[in-house]
Amino acid sequence: MVEEGKADPRLEEYRRKRDPSRSSEPPGGATTGSDTPCFVIQKHDASNLHYDVRLEVDGVLKSWAVPKGPSTDPGEKRLAIATEDHPLGYADFEGVIPEGEYGAGTVLIWDCGPYDNITEKEGGLHPMAKALEAGHVLVRLHGEKIYGGYALQRIDDDNDQWLLVKMDDDDADARRNPVSTEPLSVQSGRDLDDIAEDAE
Repeated sequence: MVEEGKADPRLEEYRRKRDPSRSSEPPGGATTGSDTPCFVIQKHDASNLHYDVRLEVDGVLKSWAVPKGPSTDPGEKRLAIATEDHPLGYADFEGVIPEGEYGAGTVLIWDCGPYDNITEKEGGLHPMAKALEAGHVLVRLHGEKIYGGYALQRIDDDNDQWLLVKMDDDDADARRNPVSTEPLSVQSGRDLDDIAEDAE
């Protein structure tokens, strides 16, 4: 872990891509992880509308851009492209990234909550950081819209592409489609247009 106040080298790419004088995104200092790790799914209307899925791992948010958003149907595999680590403070970020900045567009907190690592190896839990390194992770999410088991499987090392798939458990539901039926922020109850108008 990195000491509070020290620059976390894992967030170097995050900081390099952002101008703190222009964007209201969190600056990216080191923070201490919590006992119960969180996840957040941010709906991001950038050059293409997509969903950013983030998992708290050892004091940073491991992040993937999921073009179609998560599915509750185990039969649907969703492409997830790994992006740079984000600071923990990003889990609370909802607002507008200004034109000309990396990721310019509107961001809302589509879902969030605690999660459990359920990745097993040799009869015990495989630590998240090591499971991610190995390219296979199982988690149980406890969100308002997305809950139950999900698998993240790396399919392309060169481009850091993964698949996000709902596990076939009691929470699986092929008929639900929260991405299209539940568009609002779980934090503010606003939609993307409301957030953009408020920022203006």
